[in-house]
Amino acid sequence: MKTLLLVRHAKSSWDLATLNDFDRSLNERGKKDAPVMAQRLLDRKIDINIFVSSPAKRAKKTAELFCSIYKKDKEQIVFITALYHASLNTFFEVVTQLNDDYNCVAIFSHNPVITEFVNQLVENVTIANMPTCGVFAVKTSITKWKEFSTSKKELLFFDYPKAG
Repeated sequence: MKTLLLVRHAKSSWDLATLNDFDRSLNERGKKDAPVMAQRLLDRKIDINIFVSSPAKRAKKTAELFCSIYKKDKEQIVFITALYHASLNTFFEVVTQLNDDYNCVAIFSHNPVITEFVNQLVENVTIANMPTCGVFAVKTSITKWKEFSTSKKELLFFDYPKAG
C-alpha cells in the first residue's frame, strides 16, 4: 500500500512586484497555515516517509514548515527542479521514480498543474482549484511506485486551511 500526499505551497507574498516568481516567499497567512496543516496530518496519524518539493522558495518553505512539525530534518527534503512549472507528465514521472521503500510521500508544488494532477487520480473526484496549503491524499494498493500511473487510487481525504 502506498499513500501520496499532494500539497500546494502555502499562501505566498506579492509584496515585491519586482521579485522573480521563483523567489516569492510565504506571507504571514502562509507561515501560519503550513504548520496547522502539518499538525492536521499528524493528528490523522499520517506517517510521511519523505518530503519532495519544488525548489521555489514558497514550496521549499512550506515543506520545511511541515518537516518542523514532523520533527524531521529539513535537510532531508528532496528538491526536484522539474516540479516548478511542472507538466502532468512530470508529476507522474516524479511519483513513478520514487524509492519503493517509501510508503507515504508528500509532494509540494504549484498551481495550475497540481490541480490538474489531482484531478487525474481518482475517478469521479474533481477539485476546481487546489487551495494554497491544500492537501489531497490518495492511497493505492501497489507495492512499487512505478505502478502508480495505472493503479486504481482511492481518495483518503482532501483538506485545506479554510476547511477546518
